[in-house]
Amino acid sequence: MRLRLPEERPTEPPTGYKIAHPVLSQDGTRAGFTGVSLGGALPYGVLDEARCVYGRRHRAPHRRCDCGFHCVHDSAVAEAMLCTAEHRAAVLLEVSVLGAYIRFERGFRYARQRVRGATVGPCGCGAVAVALADAGWGRPGWRALTSACAGCVGGRTSLSLASFARLAGEGLRVRAAGGPVVVAAGLGVSELVAEAALLQARLDWFQSQLARLHDRGSQG
Repeated sequence: MRLRLPEERPTEPPTGYKIAHPVLSQDGTRAGFTGVSLGGALPYGVLDEARCVYGRRHRAPHRRCDCGFHCVHDSAVAEAMLCTAEHRAAVLLEVSVLGAYIRFERGFRYARQRVRGATVGPCGCGAVAVALADAGWGRPGWRALTSACAGCVGGRTSLSLASFARLAGEGLRVRAAGGPVVVAAGLGVSELVAEAALLQARLDWFQSQLARLHDRGSQG
C-alpha cells in the first residue's frame, strides 16, 4: 500500500518569498531572473514553468527529485539570505505559487510561479537604486544586473527600474528599498524623475570620457 501525501485545494494561490538575480537578455528585449542556488543555470520569466535542472523528462516538482521552483513562507527568512556576501547583489521577490506544489516546514517546491514584486537593494555606494546595471557576469545569452544609483551607473548597460518592469511584463511591480513602487502600466512623477536622473548620469559619464580623450589629444 502506497502512502499518499495530503492534497490541498486553496481558493487563492499561496504567496511565497525568495531571492534571485535580475537578468537582461543579450539582445536587450527580455528581462527576468535567475536563481541563487540549484536553478541558477536556468533563467526564468515573471510567469514561467519550472524545468528539471538535471534534464530529466518528469514534471517538476517530482517527489524523487529536488527540481522545481523554491520559495519560503516568510519574507523575513528570504530577506535574511541577502545578508550573506554571495547574495548581497540579489533582489527580494514576492511570488504566487501556481500549479502542483509540495509543502515543507519553511516553504514550497512547486511547478509554476508568477513573480508579483521585486525589491531592489541599495547601490554598492549605499544610495537608493534608480537602475539595474550590468553586474559583470551572467549566463549564456543573459547579463546579470545589479542595483545602481544615478552616480554609479556610468557607461554600463543598464535599465531604469521602470524599464525593467516593462520588459519583464505580466504586471511586475519593482521598488527600490527606501523608494517608491514602480509598475509597468505607466510612469508617475517619481519614475520620470528617476529616468531623467539616469539619463543625466549617462550624459555626465560620456562627457567625462570625451574630456579625457580631449586632454590626451592635447598632451599628444
